[in-house]
Formats: sequence, C-alpha cells, structure tokens
Amino acid sequence: MIKVFKAKDLIKYFIRILIPFIVLLIVLQVVSNQNLAKQVSENVDKKALLGTISSTVSQIEMLENEAEDGSKQDKKDDFIFLSELAVMKSVQDKSVNSENTEDNNKENVDENNNEEKADNNNQPVTQAQTGVSVEVVPNNVNPRVTNEYNGVKINNMSDHELNNDILNPDIEVNKSKVIIYHTHTCESYTPTENLYYEMTGNYRSVDLNFSVARVGDELETQLSSYGIQVIHDKTYHDHPAYNGSYSRSLITAQNALANNPDTDIVIDLHRDAIADASYAPKVKIGEEYASQLMFVMGGLNENWVQNLKFAVKVMQKANELYPGLFKPLILRNSEYNQHLAKAGCIIEVGATGNTLEESINSMKYLAKILNEI
Repeated sequence: MIKVFKAKDLIKYFIRILIPFIVLLIVLQVVSNQNLAKQVSENVDKKALLGTISSTVSQIEMLENEAEDGSKQDKKDDFIFLSELAVMKSVQDKSVNSENTEDNNKENVDENNNEEKADNNNQPVTQAQTGVSVEVVPNNVNPRVTNEYNGVKINNMSDHELNNDILNPDIEVNKSKVIIYHTHTCESYTPTENLYYEMTGNYRSVDLNFSVARVGDELETQLSSYGIQVIHDKTYHDHPAYNGSYSRSLITAQNALANNPDTDIVIDLHRDAIADASYAPKVKIGEEYASQLMFVMGGLNENWVQNLKFAVKVMQKANELYPGLFKPLILRNSEYNQHLAKAGCIIEVGATGNTLEESINSMKYLAKILNEI
C-alpha cells in the first residue's frame, strides 16, 4: 500500500533532515576556536549569524507547533528536533553571553580606570623642596650669551638694544591664575622602558600622554597644589598640519583669555626643537634628574618689555632656588602670540634627548618658582 504524505508532512520531514546539517556546520565552525566571539567576528558577521539562527529557531518552533502528533517515530523525531533546537539555542546563548562578557569586562576596565584616576587625584602632591644640591649635567651645546642682568643670562637675537631699565624685573603680576597651552602639542621626548611610545613623527606623538601636553598636566597639578587656578588647553595646533601652528594657537589663547580676562601669566609650553637624541640638557637636583628650562621671548609685540621683565623675574628666583635649572633666555624678532598678555611667554622644557620623566620632574621646580615670585 502506498502511503500518501501531506505537503505539510513533507516540509516537516525535509526540515528535520536539513536542520541537523546546518546545526552541525554552525557548531563545528564555532567550536573550532576556543574564543567564540573572536571566531565569529573574524569569519562571519556575528549579528547576521545570530539573526539567521534566531530566524531558523522561530521557523522550527512554528513548524513544531503546526505538526500533528503521530506515531512513536514522530515523537522520537520530535525529541531529536528538540535536542537540535537546544544545541542551536545554546550556540546563540553562548554568543550573546560572550558579547555580554566583553561588555562587562570593558565596563570593569573603565570603572578601574576611573577609580585609578580618582585615587591619583586624591594622592598628595609632592612639592619641590628647597635647599637641595643642584648640579648642571654637561652636554655638547654651549649657549650664546650677549647680556647678563644680576646673574640672568640672555641671548639677544633681536634688533633691540637691552639695558638695565628694560631688564629690571620691576613688574607685578596676578599669579592666582595661569593659562597653559601648547602651540606644538605633539612635541615629545626620547622613549624609555617605563614610558615607551610609538612616534608619529620625528620625536612627535599625537598621544597626549607622551607629548609635551603631559608635561603641562604635571605643571597644572603642581600649580594647583599651591592654590593657583590653572586653565590647561591641550588642543592640537601642529597636527595634522605643522605650518600655521601659531595662527591656530592664537585662537586658543584668545579664547582662554576671553573666559579669564584677569589672567596675566600665559605659558606656551614647548620642548626644544633640536631633533637629536644626543642633546639632553638637564640638571641633577637632589637625587633626581630634571630637564633644563628655557624662556623664548618675542620682541615684535607691544608687550615685549613686560614679557621680558616677567621672564627675568622668574629666572632670578630660579637662580636663587635652583641655580642652573634655566638655560640663557632667548629674545628673537618674533611675536609668538605674546602680545596677548602682560606675562606671555614660551617656556621650553628639555630637548629631544631628554626623557618624559625628566621633563615631568622639572615641573615641580617650575611651579615652586612661580609660586615664590
């Protein structure tokens, strides 16, 4: 006798034959790599796979609901279907759980980072001590000196004639607030084992954790420990284009001053541009090494005399507390955006041969000096 199958039964049996092979392929693909999330992301679109599984599962469940209960063989087949369905749902659940685990891990990392930042913020700041020994480490560069005022050495490369009246630091500034920005934000230092980074240029990095912006962070921290309010802007002005950096940083400085009009001290923090690892001007203060500092002043603006007086005042105090920390001041026929403030200046921290650690060390001494003027 010929058994007649209904169309619905044929579809049901066809799917029962086809599904095990689909499930087997999926399981083999997933199990072949221990890291399910990585395997799925590398070989297939995870969301598409989950969508396919979900859709297939829904179709199976729909057919199962439509199927008529029959013989024992049918019940056995139903059991096989349910087992296969459980396997498919397990694969789906593992993928979802893997996603959730990744998200949870990311959240935990973020929470740990936030807690670490909070802990760092709560840690007491180690301020610079005075009365310690200071020794200038010899290097292969002998700076030119054209003028000297009470121990402050100056390399005058401008067209101005300097005299004692100009250099006399008879200037009072509001030191309760300081603006820090970086015309060359990407300037960086010689990498070390503890502070290693991949250069994105010749001693340059777009990672603010390894550029002169990180040195600015330390200066901000140190100044804040003395109750000085600091506005630190880390906008890129030399990336992706280097030319026009001063035009772009001018806008940054103008905006900072517009929001803080009572600010006298505006520091453009740099690193010496000499791109040679053999040049690393530093001093040994106590038991640690610190990058030497240098004022670079512009003589082509209406505030150049006041700017220069401020720099001389700072260097006099530095010579009193940490002699040798500052290299000779350079005065050039430039503007450097220093027309914006009464005490506008460029301070260069170290050179390419210095390390970030040495440059960070310098900031506690600079902050101490600025607090003492």
